[in-house]
Amino acid sequence: MEVASAPVLEFKNVNLRYGDVWALHNVNLTLAAGDSRIIFGAAGSGKTTLLKAAVGLVKVDSGEIRLWGQDITSMKERELFALRARTGFLFQEGGLFDSLTVRENVEYPLLNQFLQNGRPRANPEEIERRVREALRFVELEHTLDKFPSELSGGMRRRVGIARAIVAEPPLVLYDSPTAGLDPITANTIMALILKERDTRNTTSLIVTQRYQDAQIMADYRYDKQRQELVKLRDEQERQQRHAHTQFIVMREGEIIFLGTLEQLEASEDQYIRRFIRHEGIHAQ
Repeated sequence: MEVASAPVLEFKNVNLRYGDVWALHNVNLTLAAGDSRIIFGAAGSGKTTLLKAAVGLVKVDSGEIRLWGQDITSMKERELFALRARTGFLFQEGGLFDSLTVRENVEYPLLNQFLQNGRPRANPEEIERRVREALRFVELEHTLDKFPSELSGGMRRRVGIARAIVAEPPLVLYDSPTAGLDPITANTIMALILKERDTRNTTSLIVTQRYQDAQIMADYRYDKQRQELVKLRDEQERQQRHAHTQFIVMREGEIIFLGTLEQLEASEDQYIRRFIRHEGIHAQ
């Protein structure tokens, strides 16, 4: 009998209030290796707060958050460094350092990871190889020596993904990766996120307002041989994918919906239906 591995991330009855406003209210959530959770919600519903709480960037009032089996809710900042080194985070708008080149931005998590592993002196050849590999993954290796100001918004977001995945973290948190982008560029960003998930079995937690992002994560897979996204046609394969790809809707800090794409589309709740759209998907 196969023994299930410990969850990558768990929220157990987590609460956080700012005055009279709930940022997180009785949040319960579990993600295993390879799982994807896509989070919808109105502005101020707690989406970004949930991501930050997952890695201890905000402290909660009560409840328990476990990252790779370790309770982080009472950990000190220094104790969190090693766990954060195993987590990729794509901030809103990419979150790049304007004063650093693309190369320096992408290598930053690697240098931090080496320090956490007790290797204060990183091997320059290894750093260079992994930075180039991450940028090649997002098809931007040619931008190594450019500054973020020289790139388009979509390119900056792709560099942000390269920085988030360069250390090959088993968990990646994406905060509004497609916000403000045109549909073609947004689909390209989601294709990269799906590619990362399917080639490395990465656990993904994604905040978005775009329903197309949800459809791509649920109904497509990355084909390594063809090096492109393909739509899931086999019903058994779709059911297996949907079991690991679920959707969250938040309101006033509370998870009011957690389920599959089919369950989301079947909801008659008017608040939930605000986030359901049926525009066509064109994978890039």
